[in-house]
Formats: sequence, structure tokens, C-alpha cells
Amino acid sequence: MYNGMLHAHSGFRWLVIIFLVLAIIKSFAGWFGKKEYDKSDNLVALILLSVTHLQLIFGVIMYFVSPKIVGMAEAMKNGASRFWVVEHGSIMLIAIVAITLGRVLSKKAATSELKFKKGAIFYTIAFVFILWAGLIKPTLLGAGMY
Repeated sequence: MYNGMLHAHSGFRWLVIIFLVLAIIKSFAGWFGKKEYDKSDNLVALILLSVTHLQLIFGVIMYFVSPKIVGMAEAMKNGASRFWVVEHGSIMLIAIVAITLGRVLSKKAATSELKFKKGAIFYTIAFVFILWAGLIKPTLLGAGMY
């Protein structure tokens, strides 16, 4: 089960990145290009939200089935273990909240400009957190536990 979840989690990250970058580009282009928020903008945001929440489910399952996750006291003694047991999940959860807020707030905004602006801000914040917790920090750790 662990190997299946690892592959699903690793594969879905690319869908998250692709749709997040697409949503950021569309949001900034719509915001600064004074475009109307249309069905394609809504669809990209919806797919991003869906893929992100599926990724969260895969991550939570992996957390509980991984043979590499150690107890909290032991994890705090080792930087790589601490990252995977505590930091990775926490930071990614913040990114998922930012993506969810971006979707919800942009959907409820009154004007197209506000829809794009809220999406651009929250999706960019999420992108920075995902880059840190999914690429930069694991690289600095030498791939850590994966």
C-alpha cells in the first residue's frame, strides 16, 4: 500500500503544479489584462482545488502507512525526520488552505478584477509554500526520507 500511495502522491504533485501555475498565469493575465472572469477560469480553479484535495488525501494516507514515519519525540532529534513528520505536512496544509481560499474568495468576489486579484494572491502564496516544502527543503535535505 505504501508504494502505491508513494507513486500516487508523487504523480499527483505534477498535476497540482501544472494547474497551480496555469491558475496563477490566468489570474495575473486576467487581473492586469482587465479581462472578464469566464468558465475556463472557473474550471481551472475547480480542477486545481480538486487535484489539491486529492493530493492531501494521498498525503494523509501515506503519513499513516509509511514505515519511515517515526514518533514525534524521535523525529524532533533528526532534521530530515522532523521535516517529513511535522514540517512538510504543516506547510502543505497551509498551501492547501491558501488554494482553497483563493478559489472560494475569487468565486464570491463581486467583479472580475477582484476574482482574478484574489486568485492571483492566494495561488502565488500557495506556490511559494509548495516550492519550499516540496522542492527546496527536500533538496537541501538530500531527498530525506523518500
